[in-house]
Amino acid sequence: MPDLRAQKTIASRILKCGETRVWLDPARAADIAEAITAGDVRKLISDGIIKEKPKTGQSNFRANYIRAQKKKGRRKGKGSRKGRIGARLEKKRTWMNRIRSIRRLIREMKEKKTIDNRAYRDVYVKSKSGFFRSRSHVMIYLERNNLIRKEEDKK
Repeated sequence: MPDLRAQKTIASRILKCGETRVWLDPARAADIAEAITAGDVRKLISDGIIKEKPKTGQSNFRANYIRAQKKKGRRKGKGSRKGRIGARLEKKRTWMNRIRSIRRLIREMKEKKTIDNRAYRDVYVKSKSGFFRSRSHVMIYLERNNLIRKEEDKK
């Protein structure tokens, strides 16, 4: 096969891409070797003998894998942490505020006999596992599952 480096360089300049992205038809190597001017190379490009290869994209496989691992709670060791410990305590603070308000709500409901002990335990355990998003979510759950006592049932 003849040396086609000069043609490849000219084609890359015309196609405005790198030399690695220039494709030369191996079956027509003799025709390409005859092309010595930019005009000749332009003719070969229009005929489809010389083409521009598509750009190769960057795979997202590794990024997706790492994201999945982080979702599972991996990759959180000492070496992966940035910033002071206080910067990571934001989640703890929001959790504490939420769980305390939910526990206060169900304790008050139990004392007023709006919910019975069984419902109280059910909601308490569910809230401990992070089932409820907010106090209103607790109320929706209690209403949907008919766990709120009526006025005549409280006695």
